[in-house]
Amino acid sequence: MSEAANSLIQATVDHLSQFAPFDQMAREHVQWMADRLTLGYFAQGERILSPAQSDTVRFFVIKQGVVQGEQGGVRTQDGSPWLELHEGECFPLGALLANRPVTSTYLASSDVFCYELSAGDFLQLTRLSAAFYDFCTRRIANLLEQSQHLIQAGYSRASAEQQSMSSSLSSIIRREPVTCAPDSSIRQALQMMEDHGVGAMVAVEGDIPQGILTLHDVLSRVALAETDLGQPVIGVMSTQLTTLPPHAPAHQAALAMAKQGIRHVLVTDSGRLTGVISEKDLFSLQRVGLSQISTTIRHAATLALLKQCARDIQQLARNMLAQGIAAEQLTQIITTLNDLLTTRIIELALQDSAVQGIEFCWLALGSEGRFEQTLNTDQDNGIIFAPKADQDPAALRARLLPFAKRINLALAECGFPLCGGDVMASNPKWCLSLAEWQDTFDTWIYHGAPMDLLHSTIFFDFRPLFGAAHLGTALREWLRTAAPRNSRFLHQLAVNALRNRPPLGMVRDFVTGEGHTIDLKMNGITPFVDAARIFSLAVGGVQTNTLQRLREIAGPLNVSARDVDAYCEAFLFIQLLRLRLHHAQSGQGAPLSNRVDPDTLNNLDRRILKEAFRQARKLQTKLGLDYQV
Repeated sequence: MSEAANSLIQATVDHLSQFAPFDQMAREHVQWMADRLTLGYFAQGERILSPAQSDTVRFFVIKQGVVQGEQGGVRTQDGSPWLELHEGECFPLGALLANRPVTSTYLASSDVFCYELSAGDFLQLTRLSAAFYDFCTRRIANLLEQSQHLIQAGYSRASAEQQSMSSSLSSIIRREPVTCAPDSSIRQALQMMEDHGVGAMVAVEGDIPQGILTLHDVLSRVALAETDLGQPVIGVMSTQLTTLPPHAPAHQAALAMAKQGIRHVLVTDSGRLTGVISEKDLFSLQRVGLSQISTTIRHAATLALLKQCARDIQQLARNMLAQGIAAEQLTQIITTLNDLLTTRIIELALQDSAVQGIEFCWLALGSEGRFEQTLNTDQDNGIIFAPKADQDPAALRARLLPFAKRINLALAECGFPLCGGDVMASNPKWCLSLAEWQDTFDTWIYHGAPMDLLHSTIFFDFRPLFGAAHLGTALREWLRTAAPRNSRFLHQLAVNALRNRPPLGMVRDFVTGEGHTIDLKMNGITPFVDAARIFSLAVGGVQTNTLQRLREIAGPLNVSARDVDAYCEAFLFIQLLRLRLHHAQSGQGAPLSNRVDPDTLNNLDRRILKEAFRQARKLQTKLGLDYQV
């Protein structure tokens, strides 16, 4: 090799090593690749790859320029592409790994130079370099990057400019905050709001926020109260401020708005105000806003209004799904709003109820208890109460049961079907005192009949939702110490869990059931949920959410962070498939179910689903080894 050629290769290696995954690869492997690269040029507007192309797909790394991706010609409303790749980014991993044509069209947005590698050399490199193989397979297996692009592409014709809910707050601040001094007059503050066209004014002292005045405050605290406009504005401001740091993701602001019924969150860095995020900033796409729903729920006086709120929650969830929000965030938001709805139903039922004076706690069970509700969910709930020394638990239960029945029926009217297994607070079995719950759990743990094992998979995911939360906390603490003491019970749970295997086939990709379908909940989500629960019980964990449980058990059980990440990514991918399925069924007016025909999935989603099931199988293998099943 001439000295000039060798210098060129070394320069290529140095250039590639600035970007992932080449920056994590051994230099000898990057050089092996550089030795085999050719350099291609594509003029602006030229097609690089397309589904109709018959030539063997090659591996491309962008050296210079911008490449745009299109799905079936779909572009966003403003004409921008659904995917844009820049220097150092590579494509098309899915097609190369699956040995198939590409499903997208890749175009040169500008004059583009690409490093090109043959498909055979690409596959050889995946065998040579573990870092390269890991990047390629995880990139394909990671829903958060791949499937969200597909979802956004499918909805982009009807969507305006979209904001990712995983974006940092600093990236979506649109302008410098409009501020005033705390002693400015109300008139001065209102004039500044008018001049700057803003809906909120923040009073600061040395850049430290002291209070916020919104248009809603102007109506209730200034206009209707006929307040003297010469008074200091701080006197009519809200001083209980909700602040988040610039690096916080947008979904945290969304959750804060939902929980507190507010429309603005302050962004502060080391206490200093850097921006104001409004509901409009987060949800410009949506007809119904998050805080609008939560505020309406809090003030709803009738069941009819709450039923409309339940429909709004469903619509909001569909809009956010189309917006590309991640499954973990979306299920948390759905559950948070459903919590608010349930809370308001309970509050209304308490207004004319015979349970006044009884200390009780409404328990969320099952998927709601795990913060994992989707668009298709029924009721799982219970009541825990605390009798006083002179009170008979049976007498209190008799007063609580009609009250619980009203709540269960109201929830059913709001779209949460009654539980077919009667796991509801209106069932006397699940309306118990703290001591009775402990006795029930103790029986399950030390006797472990088949029905006991089934019940534990629902009830051990409980969390307090309304009322005397300390009762739920006390029961969780009792269970945290009681469950690990009986290894036989945990072994029985493992045996039960391992009867439900991921539907992977030996010849075909999947083992299908009724109507050539796979149950994404039973065969996809449940293996992760069951394993995470058992491991959490074994280590005395306090979490109920599956992802949090997986992260919580990593240290005590010596599970690598890489494996935990893979389990979580696989779980989230299947969750998002469920959400997409429910969205499609709802749009077609079909009943919601968890069954999907794998042949209806595109090639990429099929591959990711197969990898997700493999992660479930891997997690079950650990469960089997730990409990010798």
